[in-house]
Amino acid sequence: MKTKILLAEDDPDFGMILKQYLELDEFEVTWFQNPEEIIPLLKSDFQFHIGILDIMMPNMDGFSLAKIILNEKPEFPLLFLTAKNQKIDRLMGLKMGADDYIAKPCDPEELILRIKNILKRTSSSHPEIPLKIGNYTLDPERLLLSHPQENIRLTIREKDLVLYLLKHNHQTIKRDHILDNLWETNDYFTGRSLDVFISRLRKYFAKDPQIKIQSIRGIGFEIEFPDQ
Repeated sequence: MKTKILLAEDDPDFGMILKQYLELDEFEVTWFQNPEEIIPLLKSDFQFHIGILDIMMPNMDGFSLAKIILNEKPEFPLLFLTAKNQKIDRLMGLKMGADDYIAKPCDPEELILRIKNILKRTSSSHPEIPLKIGNYTLDPERLLLSHPQENIRLTIREKDLVLYLLKHNHQTIKRDHILDNLWETNDYFTGRSLDVFISRLRKYFAKDPQIKIQSIRGIGFEIEFPDQ
């Protein structure tokens, strides 16, 4: 079965080039020049594997569209197309939980590589069983972190980061190792993205004082989860 890509791009020339190039790699691309046409599909016929969203669109910007999509489909992987020098766009996209970004005009081969890397990270051939983490329970399949007082819906990136930290419990993990293994790239923007996700996890686990994710300046993070 072909991988189905949702493409939101208002530029007719760039959108057509992307669609044709992706289809040469045997992706199935549904291209929307008006992002508002995507919203009704969320309640009915939304059968895509990944979304590629341009940030600068006239009717609805990519951030607003992403928020609507992730509210309905929190597990849906997203890649943002950003203007070449718009640093704030990249940081905002990563902060929202986007899986990756690429600057326009982009190299189609690099875009395809990033898409395949995201799909590799977000697909699993083996079911993941719920895990007890102190006073919390992580259900990786449902992207749910549960506590007696609340349920927290995770993004795929947040789930992957929790699982990675669990594998390195009672250890000090280098930032570079996390970025290389989960983001598969290591630059200023992904580094800032990692900081955002670590900050979120600290808030999520704040109700259990036994859980500690401490920053070690110039190195990485010291991880402490209760042993079960």
